[in-house]
Amino acid sequence: MSDLLKSPNFQTGSDLEWEYASPGIQRQVYGYDDRVMLVKVKFEKGAVGDVHQHPHTQVSYVESGVFELTIADETRVLKTGDGFYVPPSTLHGCVCLEPGVLIDVFSPHREDFI
Repeated sequence: MSDLLKSPNFQTGSDLEWEYASPGIQRQVYGYDDRVMLVKVKFEKGAVGDVHQHPHTQVSYVESGVFELTIADETRVLKTGDGFYVPPSTLHGCVCLEPGVLIDVFSPHREDFI
């Protein structure tokens, strides 16, 4: 692990800027180093996380809301308290059915989010 790429040890949600991700979607980047990253993503009802893929492993937790989520060729509706796993380089995307928040963990970190 490189000490050059590392977030502060503590993050305070009220001090983190919400970044525009796409229409109806904002994110806050929490702790990270070159091996892992935690991101909070806020969705408005009807917002679409376009189908995409990336080389990172992703594990996510539905903090609030309801989402129709597609991973590869499987689609499910997930609600508060549910979670999902996306293998590297796998197509995935979602539609927000009720306003909510996803907590995403990426390994390694998402360089494009820093």
